[in-house]
Amino acid sequence: MNINNKEIEIDAEGYLVHPENWNKEVALVLAKSENITLADAYWPIFDFMRVYYNEHGAAPDVQHTAKQMGFDLGVDKKVVKTKLFKMFPYGYVKQTCKIAGMRRPRGWSTG
Repeated sequence: MNINNKEIEIDAEGYLVHPENWNKEVALVLAKSENITLADAYWPIFDFMRVYYNEHGAAPDVQHTAKQMGFDLGVDKKVVKTKLFKMFPYGYVKQTCKIAGMRRPRGWSTG
């Protein structure tokens, strides 16, 4: 895919081959491929996922993300989890990893 005259390599499923190429413009294109229009509420999730991935070498599951977002927003993590599933209707891990610019997880569930 070409973004701002720079060729960004993706795999057959649409994940970045080189996660270091991720930026907000790339995220917008990847989100569009998932039929998601990004709003302000999405960016803290991607930021958390990228930091977590860099620290732990794996994407955070929905429980970790809901717990952190609940803490950050001052709401119950169950409320956040419900919101995450609405924001990413075709699978939290699949869609967040793709849009956040991570490689495809080796295995995931929709939760």
